[in-house]
Amino acid sequence: MLGDQLNEDATALQDFDPAQDAVWMAEVTQESTHVPSSKQRTTLFLSAMRHFAARLKQRGVRLMYTRLDAPDNTGTLATELERAIVRCSPQKVVMTAPGEWRVLDAIRQVARKHAVALDVRDDTHFFCTVREFAAHAKGRKQLRMEFFYREMRKKTGILMDGKLPLGGQWNFDAENRASFGKQGPGVVPAPSRFKPDEMTLEVIALVNRRFSVHPGSVDQFGWPVDREQALQALADFIQHRLPQFGLYQDAMWEGEAWLFHSHIASALNLKLLNPREVIAAAESAYRKGAAPLPAVEGFIRQILGWREYVRGIYWTHMPTYADSNAMEASQPLPDWYWTGDTKMSCLRDAIHQTLTHGYAHHIQRLMVTGLYALLLGVEPRQVHEWYLAVYVDAVEWVEMPNTLGMGQFADGGIMASKPYVASGKYIDRMSNHCASCPFDPALATGPTACPFTTLYWEFLGRHADTLAKNPRMVMQLKNLHRLSPAERAAISAQAQTHRAPAITHAR
Repeated sequence: MLGDQLNEDATALQDFDPAQDAVWMAEVTQESTHVPSSKQRTTLFLSAMRHFAARLKQRGVRLMYTRLDAPDNTGTLATELERAIVRCSPQKVVMTAPGEWRVLDAIRQVARKHAVALDVRDDTHFFCTVREFAAHAKGRKQLRMEFFYREMRKKTGILMDGKLPLGGQWNFDAENRASFGKQGPGVVPAPSRFKPDEMTLEVIALVNRRFSVHPGSVDQFGWPVDREQALQALADFIQHRLPQFGLYQDAMWEGEAWLFHSHIASALNLKLLNPREVIAAAESAYRKGAAPLPAVEGFIRQILGWREYVRGIYWTHMPTYADSNAMEASQPLPDWYWTGDTKMSCLRDAIHQTLTHGYAHHIQRLMVTGLYALLLGVEPRQVHEWYLAVYVDAVEWVEMPNTLGMGQFADGGIMASKPYVASGKYIDRMSNHCASCPFDPALATGPTACPFTTLYWEFLGRHADTLAKNPRMVMQLKNLHRLSPAERAAISAQAQTHRAPAITHAR
């Protein structure tokens, strides 16, 4: 059982025989160092693993569990599994399909080396198998989440009225793009946060000791680490934040980390929650009149649509997907991505929040940290490794396509239909960040020009020939061509001036 497979109904356990079988789990340094996993992320994984192991012991399951600080721990999943195989001489190794190609490859190599049968079973946590997604993708010139999502709605009957979508339309995205306006979000429901118990406190001390130089802080750790806490977090979201989630899902506000989002992605990705029960709870809220359809549909689309879609993209395109770089970006990631030490208010707020809590909502990731990296021209693998390192819900199958495909357009359009690029005016419209920022989102040149705006126009100019082939970029390119040659030259010079110190790389 791996660290993101903490569900007692996992396929690996379906025919578990207490008389002859044992569960093997291992905490290893490599899983926190192949990218510099943040203290929040490592603490969540280790604490959740230990709580799950304790639950298995209560059930009387024979457990082989190696702790990170065990004196003979060899530091990698592969070498720890090898030790267990040599010690036990098992008939076979049974596992649920992992969430990372690297891990699956390493375990397969160990099994081959020791001539042990390896039984890799489908992960039934998901609605769609990898084979079903491959069948959906076969023969299509383009993959688009919207069409996949509609197929999933029809297949499952979720939010359906017979053969038609509830409310007469498949998605309510247009209704779910409001900002808070000048008045702000008002009273925001308190997030579900859980006081660390003795087991989690022990993990926190271990992480602070072993990974002291890793990014972030664990001082405000409060994520759900077992199934009971995860269910509490789900119930709290459905009751207190789901009704406003849809309308304000894209909005941002300085100093407000939580807003109306669910904060259950980490529990879902560790399998403490099943997506079926999450969707059922949201759909039930709509049918009871406790939440409007646009909010419920917008939330369900993230799980039944995007979550399943990105997993299909990942497993049908790996391992080559990891090297995607369609925009030929080559700049290093700025060092302040690891500290938040920047004058740009939106980036400072999003990164400080990320380092404090291991969390930022999807627009902060896509249209603040991700957008800046795309416009700056950061090498995509470095962006991917940053996202994988800093967020508590980051497991590679979901993080990589979202980063490389949605955030950086590095896959050239496999996942998304266009690069998600905008000037600083988008951030100004969706937040109050610009009010406290020394840069003006309306300006592309000059000492107070917003770097997002400068880099946006320079990005369009630099990639104009490539972007001209994309019908969805026509309007943005028309706006670019309205600029005079002198204006474009000044923007290009300003972009290069900004880029030079911005790319100082500390890692």
